[in-house]
Amino acid sequence: MAQWVYPLGAAEDGDWQVSLGAHDSSTAVSGWAHTGLKVAELAPGASVALDAADEERIVVPLTGAFDVRVDGEPHLLRGRPSVFAGPSDVLYTGIGTAVTITSADGGRVAVALAPAKAEYPTRLVRAEETPVELRGAGNCSRQVHNFGTPAALEADRFIVCEVITPAGNWSSYPPHKHDEEKDGETALEEIYYFETRLAPGSDTADQDGAGQDPVGYARVYASDERPIDVQAEVRTGDVVLVPYGWHGPAMAAPGYDLYYLNVMAGPGRVRDWLISDDPHHGWVRSTWEGQQVDPRLPFTS
Repeated sequence: MAQWVYPLGAAEDGDWQVSLGAHDSSTAVSGWAHTGLKVAELAPGASVALDAADEERIVVPLTGAFDVRVDGEPHLLRGRPSVFAGPSDVLYTGIGTAVTITSADGGRVAVALAPAKAEYPTRLVRAEETPVELRGAGNCSRQVHNFGTPAALEADRFIVCEVITPAGNWSSYPPHKHDEEKDGETALEEIYYFETRLAPGSDTADQDGAGQDPVGYARVYASDERPIDVQAEVRTGDVVLVPYGWHGPAMAAPGYDLYYLNVMAGPGRVRDWLISDDPHHGWVRSTWEGQQVDPRLPFTS
């Protein structure tokens, strides 16, 4: 399991708290080729930089606001107080561009990436332009920010979105896979970057979160003869890689909200998220027709 699960601090590289990717020499995963993720916590006035490379990138503020310079051209990302405050401005940078990220007041930022060849222009996607989807129903309700999906963003290889799951709910469910190129399915590597928090209104005298342990859970298991068996506790800053196999659920424990950033890309001809459900559990989708979406959604600022 250690090959696929990276607790906070297990994939550090210089200024990056998380540094995992196909072009990253620190990545210990054999055969990982199509996706990457970097996360940095910046002090006020601090910067991180990425040299020009044959990879497309999308800069995602997690906490705070950021000035991003792409080959010297400035772009302001207004950011947000936390990942649970609704969408943020994000910036797609395309290939062959140098990127510098600065935060005047400090904050945490993610950069999703994928090796790519085709050129697409830099694009700023404002928070109010981000398609917000309420997916599922009942205790499978979750909120999806589709800023980097094919319908919302022109790009070469990757598909990027973020998901918020209210306390006690399941997402990435029913378990599904995208590890074959065939009719109705595309082969995509996937990265899950997690954050957690004490759910607002939780019945505890310790509302500032001190003494609490916001936790969620992630599951990945084999869909064919390739072995994989992940049952991981996840907290803020943890990463789970999905090279293949059934994955889901991602579970928000009662009392704790769960966020994850998804980065997907693969070798196939079509840039599309086409999945197959685990046939043992796919029937669950039909039960949503008679249920309401969780009234706690949508999460906003």
